Amino acid sequence: MRDDPTVVDLVTRARDGEKSAWDELVERYAPLVFSVCRRYRLAQPDIDDVGQSVWLRLVEHLPGLREPAALPGWIATTTQRECFRLIRSTSRVEPVDLAESPDVPEQAIAEEEVLRHERRTILRTAFAELSRRCQLLLALLIQDPPAPYDEISRQLEVPIGSIGPNRARCLTKLRQTPALALLAADGPDFDQGTRG
Repeated sequence: MRDDPTVVDLVTRARDGEKSAWDELVERYAPLVFSVCRRYRLAQPDIDDVGQSVWLRLVEHLPGLREPAALPGWIATTTQRECFRLIRSTSRVEPVDLAESPDVPEQAIAEEEVLRHERRTILRTAFAELSRRCQLLLALLIQDPPAPYDEISRQLEVPIGSIGPNRARCLTKLRQTPALALLAADGPDFDQGTRG
């Protein structure tokens, strides 16, 4: 995941001034910025301010970024620093629940956030590879709260008894997508997160 050729390509193209590459970088990593900000329990206007600061800093530092594949870590660390700066300057919000232990170094928190973001991105990519029918079925089953089987049966126009077997087939297809197969090879903990 760390040497993602897509990230390297986007960074290289953005350095060369390609607007579409910059837009794609922002779209790809805006959820990471948001996720880090939410850990600090910032209000939406503050999250917007932090996000603007992060993207401005990236514009300033992009030409000097030595390892393009390290961009997600850079974004997570920069976002944390901007959150701290905002909290110090406003003294309105206390950082809460930054990690399980207060002794966890900032770098470890940033790496955890980057990995979580990369996993979500890979899962979204794998989900997009499924048939529309599987996407709809799984979306109905994972919404909060999950849709009742009679509602799923009605929406998909299938018997209630076929929902479970279809769910199993869709999850098997999801696990077999190239993106998830690669991720599952990276570590056993992710595959457990897709079961259920």
